[in-house]
Amino acid sequence: MPLHTGPGTPDERPRSMNPFYGEANPVVEMTEAPPRHRLPAGPMLPTTAYQLVHDELMLDGNSRLNLATFVTTWMEPQAGVLMNECQDKNMIDKDEYPRTAELERRCVAMLAHLWNAPDPEAAVGCSTTGSSEACMLAGMALKRRWARRNADRYPSRDARPNLVMGVNVQVCWEKFCNFWEVEARQVPMEGDRFHIDPQAAADLCDENTIGVVGILGSTFDGSYEPIAELCAALDALQERTGLDIPVHVDGASGAMIAPFLDEDLVWDFRLPRVASINTSGHKYGLVYPGVGWALWRDDEALPEELVFRVNYLGGDMPTFALNFSRPGAQVAAQYYTFLRLGREGYRAVQQTTRNVARGLAERVESLGDFRLLTRGDELPVFAFTTAPDVEAYDVFDVSRRLREYGWLVPAYTFPANRQDLSVLRVVCRNGFSTDLADLFLEDLTRLLPELRRQPYSLTRDKKAATSFHH
Repeated sequence: MPLHTGPGTPDERPRSMNPFYGEANPVVEMTEAPPRHRLPAGPMLPTTAYQLVHDELMLDGNSRLNLATFVTTWMEPQAGVLMNECQDKNMIDKDEYPRTAELERRCVAMLAHLWNAPDPEAAVGCSTTGSSEACMLAGMALKRRWARRNADRYPSRDARPNLVMGVNVQVCWEKFCNFWEVEARQVPMEGDRFHIDPQAAADLCDENTIGVVGILGSTFDGSYEPIAELCAALDALQERTGLDIPVHVDGASGAMIAPFLDEDLVWDFRLPRVASINTSGHKYGLVYPGVGWALWRDDEALPEELVFRVNYLGGDMPTFALNFSRPGAQVAAQYYTFLRLGREGYRAVQQTTRNVARGLAERVESLGDFRLLTRGDELPVFAFTTAPDVEAYDVFDVSRRLREYGWLVPAYTFPANRQDLSVLRVVCRNGFSTDLADLFLEDLTRLLPELRRQPYSLTRDKKAATSFHH
């Protein structure tokens, strides 16, 4: 979450208000706005407070037109009603809300089956506020397992734990390494490889490596990392050196795509080296923000000492989370969606989303001004850049102009060793229909003549233009 500083010297000059905001008598009420950076002196009518907040939020972007976010922006009305009914339940209080706890347990069991745990009943898991928290928990488990195996030499000056990952990981992994004092060893991009190289990852491992992170669906371009090949490289490493390095699969998006659309792809607990998996229920799990899931292969993969048992409001409660109090609404919505769709329903929804992504990618390519990096055939996501002969504008110009039509399409520069490459990325989600894709393409096509007439790109500072960060 962003940190906010004070407004400096706030502008608290009197502002004129819509007299109709004063319900009783518009002639004498609500002629001045309340202060914005300090508490008002007294209360106001709930309808007035609502209208003030509502009006300001109208200046936000339209979430349905936000093609930057992976987060779900549409659910059925029934799901919204159910979530509203559960907003006041603190799901951490499992003694007071045992049925909410049971729904969470069922979701974990369903995911264990979906991800082919060797014994789904023995798999361990929990809900989180999202994949970022789930990744933190998985990283903590990796570090604790490593520390336990190396208790004879850790902590010491010569035993600094490290975590191996591609440079394309989501920023939460960099946060984990920073917060928990773990060295981040990152495999750079090379040429047309925009994610981890299995052998390069294995070469970075040593006796201090707590684990390797594989990404099932890179946020940079939507491609799957080769999890099976990564595990094979680590198997070979163990044969040569004896080092037994576990793998965590960050399936924030892909773990809710691959089981339905890529059933022959082996990436999950079928690989013995995969110790844990996370996903975002609020991404392709099709639930509003914020719910994530973290699962471990078995009890051995999650050290018992990390699980707290709290006597809370009359019950003995095992818990493993960074957050304590949070509403049960998202867990209830996840269970609702699992029941509502089932395997075939999820397959149909995700296939439709992939079809939209593939179709739109092909039509963007056919415009002639762009070169595709990915085509939406793994995650329903595609990335593209300007064609080599396009000099009048760049991807940042395109992103800026699309905002005029309400479309939020991120433009950003790739990390090492491809800082020379700047791209646009389109995330297709449930609710981004073929009709909306048609409208997007119409607006993009309408912009191109003007962009082609530019004498040069108008982007002066690419770093400043990259408003979207991974």
